[in-house]
Amino acid sequence: MPEVRTFDAKPKAMKPIADNRRARHEYLILDEIEVGVALAGTEVKSLRQGKVQLSDGYARIDNGELWLENVHISPYTHGNRFNLEDKRKRKLLAHKREIARLGVKLRDAGLTLIPLRMYFKGNKVKLAIGVARGKKDYDKRQAIKEREAKREVRERV
Repeated sequence: MPEVRTFDAKPKAMKPIADNRRARHEYLILDEIEVGVALAGTEVKSLRQGKVQLSDGYARIDNGELWLENVHISPYTHGNRFNLEDKRKRKLLAHKREIARLGVKLRDAGLTLIPLRMYFKGNKVKLAIGVARGKKDYDKRQAIKEREAKREVRERV
């Protein structure tokens, strides 16, 4: 019987660009999915400098396509006429099945798509988006209490 060789591809390094810490405080994350982002060249250069804000952004499904809106990518400082609008709609790249699955989940009232973090995976820009439900004030207070209790336990040990 011939020997079977497996090819172990080197895992691609993940270099973080931005993290939406506010999303984890404001929303309860139910599901998470990794998607690609369609960007222009000067936007990628600006991302390499870390010039992005995810805090006010959201994603939505429009005609079977996934779009990222209200995410601010600052214009590249050395760009000229190739710079694009900083808060333009950007297409998110996902399989049709994944978009359909997200669409089914979003039919529930109160659910939305929130960008959680943006990072380079190899030389591609990836975005982790989460299906989220907004937290009420008492949920936020409860989360803060739990976090402080865990911190006290760690400090005692």
